Amino acid sequence: MSDVKNILVPIDFSDLSENALEVAAQIAGRTGASLNVFHMLGLSEAVLAKDESQEYEEAQYYMRLANDRFRTFLDKPYLKGIPIAKTIQNYKIFTEINDLAKEQKIDLVVMGSHGLGAMRGLFVGSNTEKVVRSSEVPVLVIKKRDPDFKLEKVVYGIDYSVETASAYKRAMQFLAPWQPEIHLTHVTLPHLKFRSTKEVRQQAELFFSVAHHGDMPPNSKQIHLSDFSIEEGLYTYASEIDADLIVVATHGRKGLVHFFQGSIGKELVNHAELPVMTFKC
Repeated sequence: MSDVKNILVPIDFSDLSENALEVAAQIAGRTGASLNVFHMLGLSEAVLAKDESQEYEEAQYYMRLANDRFRTFLDKPYLKGIPIAKTIQNYKIFTEINDLAKEQKIDLVVMGSHGLGAMRGLFVGSNTEKVVRSSEVPVLVIKKRDPDFKLEKVVYGIDYSVETASAYKRAMQFLAPWQPEIHLTHVTLPHLKFRSTKEVRQQAELFFSVAHHGDMPPNSKQIHLSDFSIEEGLYTYASEIDADLIVVATHGRKGLVHFFQGSIGKELVNHAELPVMTFKC
């Protein structure tokens, strides 16, 4: 059973953020979660440098404007019956979303981002990566509109390192309500940290002894691939099986720039729009 009870959706009133909102609503419908829609005012230093009365008056103006836009933005049939809270604050950098997630006891962040299209608005690849790096809670990145969000086939990028076992277990718990077919996909690279098939199998046995007391989750299979990068290996395989989602465990100090800034081969353009979900180790 999923433990997702409170979902944070950053909103800048763009199509990208509405894509995220629509998917978040579908997840809330499946898990019984509430939504917290969040808008960053991002007031400039020039505004904040004004005297107190001017600053207050201008801040109130932008607050009213955001509330007015929210009324229209949230008037959607797919939001009917879902508890929604609004948060409007003067955050200016995306790493501060993690602070809000802690304050609001958020279980999941769902945000929009571009695929390989033009970067626009707040939800460009670099900002998405900042949220992923700083967030202590899972982040689901939506790259296109998906009015029928389903999780039938999921590619989970796995390296079988024991330190990722906790992230893996949380991912399996999140996915449980959908009961998807899970493809535990290990990508062997030709250069750094090359491991033989035998070594990978031994590491996998150790991993599952920690994560599942030796048992793999139901409806799952192990896949071993070779490619020039983990991202391209996962995208290529996800496209071959027509997957609905790619899931990866991440360390805050390591970037996932290829997932969020379009730095993959042109032949994978269509598959770069697959949702990507990250769980921090």
